[in-house]
Amino acid sequence: MKPNEERTLSYAAAIGEALRHEMRKDRRVFLLGEDIGRYGGLFGVTKGLWEEFGDERVRDTPISESAIMGLALGAALMGLRPVPEIMFIDFLSTCFDYLNNQAAKARYMSGGQVEKLPLVIRTAGGGGILGAGQHSQSLEGLFTQIPGLKVVMPATPYDAKGLMTAALRDNNPVLFVEHKLLYEVEGPVPEEDYLVPLGLADIKREGSDVTVTATSLMVHKALAAAETLAEEGIAVEVIDLRTVSPLDVETIITSVRKTRHVVTVQEAVKSAGTNHRITSLIMEYAFECLDAPIKYVAAPDTVIPFSPPLEQYVLPDVQDIVAAAREAVAG
Repeated sequence: MKPNEERTLSYAAAIGEALRHEMRKDRRVFLLGEDIGRYGGLFGVTKGLWEEFGDERVRDTPISESAIMGLALGAALMGLRPVPEIMFIDFLSTCFDYLNNQAAKARYMSGGQVEKLPLVIRTAGGGGILGAGQHSQSLEGLFTQIPGLKVVMPATPYDAKGLMTAALRDNNPVLFVEHKLLYEVEGPVPEEDYLVPLGLADIKREGSDVTVTATSLMVHKALAAAETLAEEGIAVEVIDLRTVSPLDVETIITSVRKTRHVVTVQEAVKSAGTNHRITSLIMEYAFECLDAPIKYVAAPDTVIPFSPPLEQYVLPDVQDIVAAAREAVAG
């Protein structure tokens, strides 16, 4: 590779590289989940890891999310650093007790007897693959309601590797939500180890007229909307939240005080979720700065349809963000 040449990796490969690096450094790190071994994972993230680390550290499991999470929780309590994969975020409902009542609360409720609980739960969220109502949800908002659980949603290959590395080195449970439509997206990724700190947002595009907050796939849609709006003379500031629990309040509020207009974007349904958390923070810390009501872009409160045109209609798109930003700036 030439000195100034950027190496590119796919989103899936970037996550896999972070896993490989940490597994080489720390024998306590091991993976478990459905089809993650010889098959390399449904989305190819764990491809090649079984060949290098074998059955002991890349464990194929039965189709039982509760068994996967129960085993991972027990291993974390005993000093290992497990990385369970729950193939779709929808299926976390079948092992919710392990996350909510056990993993997220063990350190607090043990009175210090559990000093660390390193547990990184990988899962795929979002629609766009005709997965219908049980394989297409964006449920991150549900898990931000659990104190003690960190929730991460990378949008780019660079952030995916850096955030995964940070999550693997964290001593608390981390839910790592990967979007199905981003796995093949490519971008520059350094070969060496690096960290993207959990809880720190990133301004993907600077602007002075309107703040747009987004995560995961919606960041790409927000950036595309910003290009369209720039042709109309509207300068959009796009904030990639990266971590939705905890939120980077300072970055959000600083941007709002500058632009005085806000659009919050989420793929999840409109009710509750990250959008409403951001709104409450803005109303608490920067209400006096707003020149217009905050605008929402989200899916309607309905089940994601299987029908291709209906799914496309339901999921938020670039034009939805463009329209919301125009309304916000018009005030």
